[in-house]
Amino acid sequence: MSAIWSIVRRELAGYFATPVAYVFIVVFLLLTGIFTFYLGNFFQRGQADLLAFFNFHPWLYLFLVPAIAMRLWSEEHKAGTTELLLTLPLPAYAAVIGKFLAGWIFIGIALLLTLPIWLTVNWLGSPDNGVIVAGYLGSFLMAGGFLAIGACFSGMTSNQVIAFVLSVVTCFLFIVAGVPIVLDLFTGWAPEALVSTVASLSFVSHFQGIVKGVIDLRDLVYFASMIVLWLIANGIVVELRKG
Repeated sequence: MSAIWSIVRRELAGYFATPVAYVFIVVFLLLTGIFTFYLGNFFQRGQADLLAFFNFHPWLYLFLVPAIAMRLWSEEHKAGTTELLLTLPLPAYAAVIGKFLAGWIFIGIALLLTLPIWLTVNWLGSPDNGVIVAGYLGSFLMAGGFLAIGACFSGMTSNQVIAFVLSVVTCFLFIVAGVPIVLDLFTGWAPEALVSTVASLSFVSHFQGIVKGVIDLRDLVYFASMIVLWLIANGIVVELRKG
């Protein structure tokens, strides 16, 4: 654990030592406000909830989280410091987990800075704050899933642009997996079990359940499984590169 937290501190310091962290936070908060108040019609809906805020998070994370993840390993590869990092007296999985946790904590900080929206809805009405807490939990877990995917592709290449594009495409596929237009491609010729499996891979369907205040164990297991599986893949990629 000490090795993991050493990596976490190193990575977090790296975020805030450059303008990347501040640019990400400003863009995230700006887009969140635009989507919530303009596209989501927060005031026009006349309802004391944050659905207008959370409904756009999958699409915000689709581009912003891969932008954070693409530098996790690609920057190390390009600078030639990957070999140095992996020769330190710590296992490869500690580096993988440490880099992931640093990125996840950073995203969590950006998410916490949206709390004024929560205070606003409490000032305007009497929302169900338990549902809002569930929404923040679901958003944080979904961001972790996106980040794990991006970290895996970042470990494959030293080109951050390639890592970003591959991450965005993969995350997009997981977002639209449960959309009817995608399921219609399988309906009619594929077994029902396959159609159900494709639908169950959707980030949005699992996220929407949590946002509505229903914390289903299946949704938690889904996000946890996505994070763990992609981190395992990331570890394999790092080990292969080390070899």
